[in-house]
Amino acid sequence: MNLQDDPHRRLNPLTGEWVLVSPHRTKRPWQGKVERLPAAQAPEHDPACYLCPGNQRAGGVTNPRYESTFVFVNDFSALLPQGPGGELDREGLLVAKSERGLCKVLCFSPRHDLTLARMEVESILPVVEMWTEQYREIGALDFISYVQIFENRGEVMGASNPHPHGQVWANENLPVDAALETARQGEYLASRGRCLLCSYLETERAAGERIVFENTGFVALVPFWAVWPFEVMILPKKHHVSLLSLSPQEKRDLADAVHRLGVRYDNLFETSFPYSMGFHQSPTDGKPHEAWHLHLHYYPPLLRSATVRKFMVGYELLGMPQRDITAEGAAARLRSLPELHYLGGAAS
Repeated sequence: MNLQDDPHRRLNPLTGEWVLVSPHRTKRPWQGKVERLPAAQAPEHDPACYLCPGNQRAGGVTNPRYESTFVFVNDFSALLPQGPGGELDREGLLVAKSERGLCKVLCFSPRHDLTLARMEVESILPVVEMWTEQYREIGALDFISYVQIFENRGEVMGASNPHPHGQVWANENLPVDAALETARQGEYLASRGRCLLCSYLETERAAGERIVFENTGFVALVPFWAVWPFEVMILPKKHHVSLLSLSPQEKRDLADAVHRLGVRYDNLFETSFPYSMGFHQSPTDGKPHEAWHLHLHYYPPLLRSATVRKFMVGYELLGMPQRDITAEGAAARLRSLPELHYLGGAAS
């Protein structure tokens, strides 16, 4: 079997799910429209933006004139810390259970016109500290079992505001993906006596073909089982179950990795590249989770240009995920890109 030419399946060891890879389909003619979108010109401060410093949010709340990061409870939270409780179970067919939680908005910068790709590494360091502190603070709540930190970038990914920001959704129970990754990493440690992602990272660094870049503390790679066209994982080289055990240098390395990947993404199609990014790390349910290995997932939809996207349709909705561009090909594209942003250097 030739992984670059023949149809095959690849296993995601973190979830136990398979993805169908059809590399021969990249040879088919493309008749869709391909164009480059002009870079959006946003002001440094937008008086209509509900995330900018000094502006008013829903319910009449006014933001402080913050100068770095800013955190607040989401005005339209998907999860609430208090609820009526209860459950429904009708013969195992109609099943529902109450779910408590907490949702916050995390502003990365007071500048409305920036993204993580356009910020200096030193300006991203406070963002890393904010992510760490929110994981610590929210995870310490006795009713929270999992803290999901994430960023939706771009309107196509559902971001309702272009101001640089992310979110936290913290659950009373483990979300589906976190539960799957907890089980699979635990099984691997129990059966092989080693961390799954430590072993996987050794394999990838030895092969090299799916590595995008690395710095002292982190590696960015296209996972072997990637579903999205230019999907990337960022992993620490050392075994860390969460952000809490990162050293000051490793936090800077994480800020550097987030910045460098963002620049490469933007340079790929010379556009503000959309994605959903999120941390996966140890649950906060009070149980030992030594099998967990901190990592970030990036799921970007762009396929051939700023306007050609991948959607889950047809077979993928009814059968299983499928991709045409191999992980190796995607990594080679990202690896070849410069680390100077196409619009110029990063803004301070």
